[in-house]
Amino acid sequence: MKFMPDNSAEKASILLIYTGGTIGMKVDPADMALKPFDFGQILAEVPELGKFAYRIDSWTFERAIDSSDVEPSLWQSLARLIEEKYDKYDGFVILHGTDTMAFSASALSFMLEGLTKPVIFTGSQLPIGMARTDGKENLISSVEIAAAKQDDGHAVVPEVCICFDNMLMRGNRTTKANSDNFRAFISENCPPLAEAGIHIKYNTGNIIRPENPDGHVRAATKLDTRVSILKIHPGITPRVVRNILCGEETRAVILETYGSGNAPSAKWFLDIVREAAGMGKILLNVTQCLAGTVDMDRYATGKMLKDAGVIGGYDSTTESALAKLFYLMGKYADNDSVKRMLDIDLRGEISK
Repeated sequence: MKFMPDNSAEKASILLIYTGGTIGMKVDPADMALKPFDFGQILAEVPELGKFAYRIDSWTFERAIDSSDVEPSLWQSLARLIEEKYDKYDGFVILHGTDTMAFSASALSFMLEGLTKPVIFTGSQLPIGMARTDGKENLISSVEIAAAKQDDGHAVVPEVCICFDNMLMRGNRTTKANSDNFRAFISENCPPLAEAGIHIKYNTGNIIRPENPDGHVRAATKLDTRVSILKIHPGITPRVVRNILCGEETRAVILETYGSGNAPSAKWFLDIVREAAGMGKILLNVTQCLAGTVDMDRYATGKMLKDAGVIGGYDSTTESALAKLFYLMGKYADNDSVKRMLDIDLRGEISK
């Protein structure tokens, strides 16, 4: 599907990729059920797109995927698709369900190596066919940002991002924090890359530039998903902790700890942590808080974790920590290499 105003020169080409989610749903008048609509007819649903002098093509997966059913196989398909179509488009907009959007955006930020073009995730809280939908505004802003170029012809925002409710956020810094409001996502530890008002204001100082702006993306699709998440809470039992930290099928564990990286100081807890570390497990500490960072040297309980073999995850989100582990474990067979790379800011995912 392509559309351009006849009186305008083509400025940019965008590939619109629909994976599933609320934004692509429309009420079927036959049974009043929400069903995916034909994205070949996107101009009829969002005629405002026709005012842009862009070529917009669409790609729809054969089966729309509910956000709660997203698996790493989708990320692999998306990464391969973008690599395959990379030279034909100036930017990519991925329509995705909101529940796991932050996971998918985080994953692609690592998997798309050498990225020089925008990959913008967006969606909506209400279907695009509804009168009060937020989908149209989210989509229009995403397309405009994906097409934006600097004077030298390079992309303004060559990153994997989430665009939602007038805010453009780095994908691997974003978390879904509200299921009822249009502002569904937050990025507490990283300021927005752009804000859409009357004009789109780009915060250029926050945007990461590629080393080779004319390079071609590489899709790193080998992932190792043997990661578990242990959320620390009062009353947690030794059996639960041991089953998660020392499980045979687990290569790495993300510990969601209190505050700046604190956990129980009970002997049984620290003994199990040491046992898991002794087995060679990768133990990564991230905070349960929506804002702030892990500092295991601040309090005695955090220092105990560090001494027991736990690695600090800085101000990483859980979604980003999971995606980074999947990616690094897919690249490195030895855990020591993974641990070293976890301490490096690869895609702007942590502040050091």
